[in-house]
Amino acid sequence: MTRQEILAAIPHRDPFLLVDEITERSDTRIVGCKTFRGDEWFFAGHYPDFPLVPGVFLCEAAMQCGAILLSHLLSGDASEPKSMDGRVPVATRMNDVRFRRMVRPGEKIVMEVELTDRLADAFFLKARAIVEGKVAVRFEFACTAAERKEATT
Repeated sequence: MTRQEILAAIPHRDPFLLVDEITERSDTRIVGCKTFRGDEWFFAGHYPDFPLVPGVFLCEAAMQCGAILLSHLLSGDASEPKSMDGRVPVATRMNDVRFRRMVRPGEKIVMEVELTDRLADAFFLKARAIVEGKVAVRFEFACTAAERKEATT
């Protein structure tokens, strides 16, 4: 998938879009990549003398891949990346999160996400982020597609 197809599939945008490309996709599995260049805003404070990708960002990147997978399932046309019909992907649960390896500037993560179950509009997935053949994080998560409503101020 191209960047434009990714942008069409999910509402995430820079600086919080954490998927550079999708290299594989089926009805139940998706594989995506993200390279952390080193100029991302969070490295300034996490940590100035030893920059690390925050673990929650590794999880978020994998969940964004999951959202791309769901956009295809919810659009009714698995061949075309489309928006979620006015809905937005929302994480509802993370389980059994295991951080195994630090991720540093210049490294590329490969995210593997698999849909394990679906109950109506509740989706259950498992994910791994891998760097140089080693698992950086693995976890299970659930999400849904929430109705998009205008924010009140």
